[in-house]
Amino acid sequence: MRNVNTIAVLQGIFWAATGIWPMIHLPSFLWVTGPKEDIWLLYTVSVLILVIGLLLSVAGFRKTVTLEIKWLGIGGALGLTAIDIIYSTRDVIADIYRYDAVAETIIILLWLWAGTNGMARLLKNDSSVTTR
Repeated sequence: MRNVNTIAVLQGIFWAATGIWPMIHLPSFLWVTGPKEDIWLLYTVSVLILVIGLLLSVAGFRKTVTLEIKWLGIGGALGLTAIDIIYSTRDVIADIYRYDAVAETIIILLWLWAGTNGMARLLKNDSSVTTR
């Protein structure tokens, strides 16, 4: 598990699943996460989470996780953690989002624990990728 490719796949699957859920069955998503005022905004965030999740998964499966991909995973998870904590404690969003904050924090810690193990890097005069 201490490999950036594995972490990318895990985060990617988690994000893709949570991103597509409201698009597949909005009533169950709202039942779990609480009512929303702007469904268009929910769909906007869902599309972004889905796309990033799919790309993280592809990079992980292809073993082409670069430093930029790693920081996309960490930065995205950090942003969602902050939003989950700030807005659930202010009662703007449901308390269930605190569980997502825990999951996102675990993802961040896994990325940090993996370090550069398995990381790909681009060769300078070439678009090909090598793995450490």
